[in-house]
Amino acid sequence: MPNPIYLDYNATTPHDPEVIEAMRPFLESHFGNPSSSHPDGRFARDAVEQARAQVASLLNCESDEIIFTSGGTESNNYAIKGIALSRRDRGNHIITSTIEHPAVVQVCRHLETCGFQITWIPVDETGMINVNDVEAAIRPETVLITIMHANNEVGTIQPIGDIARNGEIAVHTDAAQSVGKIPADVNSLNVDLLTIAGHKIYAPKGIGAIFIKRGIELEPVIHGAGQERGLRPGTENVLEIVGLGKACEVAKRDLKQNLLHMSAMRDRLARQITESLDDVRRNGHSEQSLPNTLSLSFFGIEANKLLEQISDHVAASAGAACHSGGVTISSVLKAMRVPEEWAKGTIRLSTGRKTTAQDIDTAANIIINAVKKNRVAR
Repeated sequence: MPNPIYLDYNATTPHDPEVIEAMRPFLESHFGNPSSSHPDGRFARDAVEQARAQVASLLNCESDEIIFTSGGTESNNYAIKGIALSRRDRGNHIITSTIEHPAVVQVCRHLETCGFQITWIPVDETGMINVNDVEAAIRPETVLITIMHANNEVGTIQPIGDIARNGEIAVHTDAAQSVGKIPADVNSLNVDLLTIAGHKIYAPKGIGAIFIKRGIELEPVIHGAGQERGLRPGTENVLEIVGLGKACEVAKRDLKQNLLHMSAMRDRLARQITESLDDVRRNGHSEQSLPNTLSLSFFGIEANKLLEQISDHVAASAGAACHSGGVTISSVLKAMRVPEEWAKGTIRLSTGRKTTAQDIDTAANIIINAVKKNRVAR
């Protein structure tokens, strides 16, 4: 059986061929420890620093503002816990949104058990925050605002750069879904901390980075030797750091053409499905949205059943889990107040750099036929 058409790029991406080639020498011959002073160690150290510069170039920041981590979850933990703990003497209040990734939500929930107060900013029906709500939530004891750059389920891009705040409050954004798809200039976004996940930008799983603006102090969460400025001690994952660096270089070089291609494929898919089926709802902002993300709700359909029927042919994700006890709707769809009869039939389709028009046409036909069969069977 041929591989299914892959439309789940928001979940993870394949390795870019240039990333594989950049990593290959560090699989086959270059195994030195970057902390070693001999030539093998210096070669590894140079590779790490080159990758750091490549990541910094994509974000338009300085190399010493990049720290490598194991991925987006660790970067979010460092950003939020690091600020909270380092500024505890200044205040105990954090502002976030109701549509954050669990790697932000669960960190905030944990900090609530440690005496921190969390304000959860609502979103409108498109999944967008109101910056006035954020500014109104600021208190004298506020130490951090953490709002994602773009939502992983519906694609809505948040107006991070429009949030006004004083210099005493740090601003973090989880940009795991946006980096490499749209511009993520830390200066334009006006953030102090930014999260990257390698496997969302055609680098390996298990590698990520965090941008930490000069002058921002974090309390270390892991303790050990002095690697990564003492914030992320432990022998560097040279192989995957090199991969992340190359992925960022490719992402910057090809950003515009990839953006246009993914957007064209997403719109082609949306058009075919919505023109062929009634009772289809598109979720997310109509304009301020990731170029590759399509969240569709099919009225009266159970998403899990639909995905089971198409899974051998199309790879996608569900926005709701249906089981014998009822339906579990995603927190994002709940926050957007999507009615249950729509929300339970929600699937996420996300295009990638290599998605072809033929892929889209075939996938659209498969999804359309499956929805029609489900509706006839009801």
